[in-house]
Amino acid sequence: MVNDLVRHIMRFILLVGAQGLILKNVEPGLFINPFLYILFLIQLPFETPPWVTLVISFLLGFFVDLFYGTLGMHMATCTLIGFLRPKILSFMAPRDGYEFGSQPTMQDMGRAWFLTYAIIIIVIHHFILFYLEMFSFRDFFSTLLRVIISSAATLLLVFVTQFLFYRTKQTT
Repeated sequence: MVNDLVRHIMRFILLVGAQGLILKNVEPGLFINPFLYILFLIQLPFETPPWVTLVISFLLGFFVDLFYGTLGMHMATCTLIGFLRPKILSFMAPRDGYEFGSQPTMQDMGRAWFLTYAIIIIVIHHFILFYLEMFSFRDFFSTLLRVIISSAATLLLVFVTQFLFYRTKQTT
């Protein structure tokens, strides 16, 4: 239990640090803004109580906002994701429910499940964040293009992270 908590705290620090110190300063293109920090919310354990998810989401967005100087945009977006996450997970739950101790990772749930789950979370996150940033539907289609391209870039980073840092399950 303590080891899991330490692992989650380290992952939180690493993802927020990578976002704020590296990805914030990398501009691969006008419409590309990858947000790898969302992986922390994607990978919270299934057993995480909804109120804890909301608090963690709020804090995650708060710390990213400190790096970006965006005055609550990431905080609001992450808190909304934290609110929607249990509903998305229950919608995607297997017939018998999630196995106790399994994680919402590609290795535990499979590529197809993880791809669907990650796309839903990432697209909602990016859609809300970019439209909050614009605070207008004036440039609706250019912002939508930014949502799509940035979501694809974030999804690619999430997949690379899954392959690099998580071992596949061994069957014996």
